[in-house]
Amino acid sequence: MSQLAIFAADWLAISLLVFALYFPRHRRRDLVVAFLVVNIGVLAVASVLSTTAVAAGVGLGLFGVLSIIRLRSTELEQHEVAYYFSALALGLLAGLSPTPDWVTLTLMAMIVVVMVVGDHPRLLRRYRHQLIVLDQAYPDETVLIAHLEQTLGARVHRIVVQRLDLVNDTTTVEVRYQLAAERTSPVGAAGRTLVAR
Repeated sequence: MSQLAIFAADWLAISLLVFALYFPRHRRRDLVVAFLVVNIGVLAVASVLSTTAVAAGVGLGLFGVLSIIRLRSTELEQHEVAYYFSALALGLLAGLSPTPDWVTLTLMAMIVVVMVVGDHPRLLRRYRHQLIVLDQAYPDETVLIAHLEQTLGARVHRIVVQRLDLVNDTTTVEVRYQLAAERTSPVGAAGRTLVAR
């Protein structure tokens, strides 16, 4: 299989990843450009480096350097990190093109399939992760969990109290919980949701 066919497979894979999966599910336009440019940039550099004897080492080094630069430049959600690494991996696979060619195509397909399944909206859809500010101080963890379960209408699996303010009578808590089957929105009267993941 020619190198151009591998490049076309990379373009197809990154297009599916970005335009069929990421954007319809998450609607963040700025990362569409980032994923596309990172993929094509890594593909271009890796394909040039593939003619040298140190291609694999340089490719892994490039993967690491780009990851550090990108992850330090802005805060990303965990699913966005997964898409970012997928875009990098697709570019490296196509650029370095391990032989035989079916290995490259299989690995690229595996990355796309894993993202289709792993980021599917129906997968573990009732599980939530939020940072909540409550308008009362809860020094007792058992009482706090009971209040959160009642407020959220959910089963709390884990909490981490980030701030307990006895002067201003507030509690900031990170909560991991599972919504009841009939409950669709984790909105409570006594808490204000600051961050939802």
